[in-house]
Amino acid sequence: MKIHFIGIGGIGISGLAQYMHYKGHTVSGSDISDTIITKKLRDLGIKVTVSHNADAIVDQDLVVHSAIIRPDNPEIIQAKEKGIEVLARREALLQILNTSKVYSVAGAHGKSTTTAILTAIMEGSAIIGAESKAFGSNVRYDETNDIMLFEADESDGSFVNSNPHCAIVINAEPEHMEYYDYNFELFYESYKTFINSAKCRVLNAEDPFIATLVDEIDANWLYPSRDIKDIEFVLIGDEPHTRFTLRDLGSFDVWGFGKHIALDASLAILAAHESMEIEQIRKNLLKFKGIKKRFDIVGTQNNSVIIDDYGHHPTEIKATFESVKEYAQLKGFDRITAIWQPHKYSRTIDNLEEFIKCFEGVAELIILPVWSAGEAPREIDFKEKFKDYNLTMADTITRANNNISVIKDKETLKTLNKGLIIGFGAGDITYQIRGTA
Repeated sequence: MKIHFIGIGGIGISGLAQYMHYKGHTVSGSDISDTIITKKLRDLGIKVTVSHNADAIVDQDLVVHSAIIRPDNPEIIQAKEKGIEVLARREALLQILNTSKVYSVAGAHGKSTTTAILTAIMEGSAIIGAESKAFGSNVRYDETNDIMLFEADESDGSFVNSNPHCAIVINAEPEHMEYYDYNFELFYESYKTFINSAKCRVLNAEDPFIATLVDEIDANWLYPSRDIKDIEFVLIGDEPHTRFTLRDLGSFDVWGFGKHIALDASLAILAAHESMEIEQIRKNLLKFKGIKKRFDIVGTQNNSVIIDDYGHHPTEIKATFESVKEYAQLKGFDRITAIWQPHKYSRTIDNLEEFIKCFEGVAELIILPVWSAGEAPREIDFKEKFKDYNLTMADTITRANNNISVIKDKETLKTLNKGLIIGFGAGDITYQIRGTA
């Protein structure tokens, strides 16, 4: 087929585009600007146009668009005038994944890590919402079997269309509630639909909502507080690892620090154990090297370490920050500086009280402007809300070597080059802190 993806620069759509390219289809796409992702797609031989233009639609068989693309997009209008089938990503999943044995991972946070861990353990293709450092991409294609390790997305309800053979749910915390019209019953019902559509289910029984399903759903239930024991944080070759025991299956080492890493790995182990021997799982788990933008160590010197983290939900930021404290202690740092770029006004306002608690123990908190992700600006008094912190409000940061300059009104307020420095956010902070902005 000839398939055109509108919004191809997004991590989710780019994953589908790459996968269909590897399967032998002719793939093209468009986005509003060039990014590292669109460059990688071009390097694969995929034609990408900037920005959206009706001329991009010629003789394709199918047009797929991301959730944020509006009906008045010129490419959608042109496709419909030409009689070309147009599908939103969530609808297209029904066609793209219908022949695969899908291990589908869902949750408000931890999806990318869990999917990448599962990908390290199992043989098969994978589509992840972040780049796995083990194979340098968010997509892996294996034509030797029909297994698909898939990061499912609840933000547009598309996870219910992921054709799960195995449904893995880390948590079901309310997120992206604007899609569900702030209807919690609809939100939770979608999770039940997702879980019930799978033959194999691996579920975190200690999530408040998932716990209500224990008596009605046949699943492999994980009780982290009793099933995961003896957690310790160790450096293996100076790399952070979490060591833990799982049930009666023995001890495991997984890249990264934190109880949440042990939880993610445990869910992946239990899902893989449906078809794999535990010793092979234990061995393959060591292939996981983390994912880009998750506790991603991007700079090191004797007196400082710089970490980039995609965390943008308060629960995941808090969990990662606890891991950061452990890592700083093992490395001998007594100072932690956090740089936070809030992601979306709606998420920030809906979870503001929890965000305020996220950074407890930080020596200094630097807050950048909200990354709007297309939302209209809304007033948030960060200075008042975060007044109990050693707070700096800034416009941007720049990096040269291991020195990070904090800038406000085009003036450098300070330079950071000591201790552990971590940036949180799902916007362009990742490029700022890496020095590639």
